[in-house]
Amino acid sequence: MAHSYEKFNQALRLLNARLELTGAPSFNLVICGGTALAATGLVPRTTTDVDIVALLDDEGELLDPAPLPQALVREANEVALDLGLPKDWLNNGPSSGDGGLFRMGLPEGFVERLTCETIGKKLTVGFISRYDQIHFKLYAAVDQPGSYHAADLLELRPTDQELLAAAGWTRSHDPSDGYLQGLQWFLKEFGYEHLIAGV
Repeated sequence: MAHSYEKFNQALRLLNARLELTGAPSFNLVICGGTALAATGLVPRTTTDVDIVALLDDEGELLDPAPLPQALVREANEVALDLGLPKDWLNNGPSSGDGGLFRMGLPEGFVERLTCETIGKKLTVGFISRYDQIHFKLYAAVDQPGSYHAADLLELRPTDQELLAAAGWTRSHDPSDGYLQGLQWFLKEFGYEHLIAGV
């Protein structure tokens, strides 16, 4: 079931309160996907969860979010019960497993482009930028033809230069001929055939 960003904002604030109550460590979450699109006003839409692509330490260095810290998971599960959300409303899906985005490498300058918000004493979130959304959404749209990722990408109105940069990044993650064919098909299908020679 999809919810508005306001619902997940409420969930994050309750999560912070629970972390404070239990004396848990502080966490800095880096969030991508639909929640980040809605929170930053890039694409107004509902979403089903909060996708964590990375964690940040107090010095601003990116950390692998797989697995998520137990204290965070424990309190997120309690928030799910309190608000009637799915148990995995807060998850590291984009960076889970060996093929996850974090372990494969995030776009250069990623941290500097984050939009950060302090939820409370125990929780801050960094929403990824439009530029990085274009990278992630292109990768997902080619990998999952017919999904909502293509619609999100088109809503972001990428320039030719942004799409070429994103295409290069995705190709560094998946250099296979199959992926290249899917990328070329996507560019042709959505009116970017003139960029095919550049990928």
